[in-house]
Amino acid sequence: MRLGILSLFGLTLALPAVAQDITLRLPVACEIGRTCFIQHYLDRDSSSAASDYQCGTLTYDTHDGTDFRVPNMAAQKAGIDVVAAADGKVASTREGVTDAFVTQETRDKISEIGCGNAVVIDHGNGWRTAYCHMAKGSLTVRSGREVKAGEKIGQVGLSGLTEFPHLHFTLIKDGKPVDPFAYGAPEKSCGGGKPLWEASLQRALAYQGGSVLNKGFAPGSVTMEAIESGAVEQETPTTRSPALVAYVRAIGLKGGDVQTLTLFDPDGKPLAQNKAPPLDRNKAQWMAFSGVKQPQGGFRPGLYRATYRVERDGKPVIEQAFGISLRP
Repeated sequence: MRLGILSLFGLTLALPAVAQDITLRLPVACEIGRTCFIQHYLDRDSSSAASDYQCGTLTYDTHDGTDFRVPNMAAQKAGIDVVAAADGKVASTREGVTDAFVTQETRDKISEIGCGNAVVIDHGNGWRTAYCHMAKGSLTVRSGREVKAGEKIGQVGLSGLTEFPHLHFTLIKDGKPVDPFAYGAPEKSCGGGKPLWEASLQRALAYQGGSVLNKGFAPGSVTMEAIESGAVEQETPTTRSPALVAYVRAIGLKGGDVQTLTLFDPDGKPLAQNKAPPLDRNKAQWMAFSGVKQPQGGFRPGLYRATYRVERDGKPVIEQAFGISLRP
């Protein structure tokens, strides 16, 4: 979906080009790979196809920025700050858009405010940054205010055209969106160009062919809604739970990926395994679970482990292990 950032905030007038690059801080106060994840990159293919800066599939047609996703709505409601990626002056803001998951019924109504609650910062030399989908009532800046890199400007929300809580971050040079992961790279090149992130961030922001967004254990059946709301985290399994279920929600999976989720008892013996058939197509997110019902007399106390593995073209691209100690 196109967010209309340029037209919404009057960025169609190009500023004079200056051969001076910008250095960016992470625009979200989070830890990549633990408390936030990159769901989508900028689409670098001008055709109706889509391709990220590594010629991968972590984008969609016309996507003009980077989506920094938080694990679930519970994390979003707890509050995750959005911060200025570089020094500058606030060029424009929008506030008052309700936080809500977009539906087919509401999509057309809010399409003109797709960016939701937002801030645009002018950094000079033709550089601007746009911050979209922030939480209603969270903006802390107004037009004309000077801001420093790392200064809070709002919080991650669910406003505008969005189906999950995240910050949509767009870097703009001379009126056009550019890729902060591969600035100056030719279209459709793989891994070229220059990263504009601070040197200290580049390891954390290294490209991942998919990530585990949520993982854990539940005492019964698991739904995507319970994972998204955070409700699944509220009840900890015990030796007397009706079942022990390991669950995972992964993002960025590709057609053909093979997932295996295995649950092990305290002796390291497999209790249950879910080896799913190859995915029929690319998946923005996918849930897997594997578990067993309570045995007679209850589960033995001890450490139960689970492993999640995704193979792509016969090679592992995601491997995660996690555990839980069951107590009476």
